[in-house]
Amino acid sequence: MTHAHEGGCACGAVRYRTTGKPVRVALCACTWCQKRTGGAFGISVYFNDADVEFLQGSLRKHRLTSDAGRWLESRFCEACGTTVTWTLELRPGWTGIAGGTFDQPTYWYDLEAVVFARSMPDWMVIPDGLDVHDAMPGHPSVTEPGE
Repeated sequence: MTHAHEGGCACGAVRYRTTGKPVRVALCACTWCQKRTGGAFGISVYFNDADVEFLQGSLRKHRLTSDAGRWLESRFCEACGTTVTWTLELRPGWTGIAGGTFDQPTYWYDLEAVVFARSMPDWMVIPDGLDVHDAMPGHPSVTEPGE
């Protein structure tokens, strides 16, 4: 049985379908995710590129450099501005879907990790059992094992 989930932007102009299970689900508190969501974090549900299909609508693109010094390209609805998806230099072949854009049940996926925990507000509590990272691998402030 293939898992399929659909979603889209706030105005309904952009619609997508994902198939299969996500390759990674993370809560991210980097400043880019804070700015794109207007909140304390973003939820990133990553799929292999081949498992994401856009059904309707038009997306605009914006590329910038992340807190980790790598490019990321955000794609958002031309009509309402909802960020729906993005790609990251760090994860070639993966498409990130904004976790809150899935149709009901919106939060059908399991959160696995928290990244950029150092940017989280003091009032935010991380549930037990998640991988927690202060930054992203390759960020200048991260010491790799053996260094």
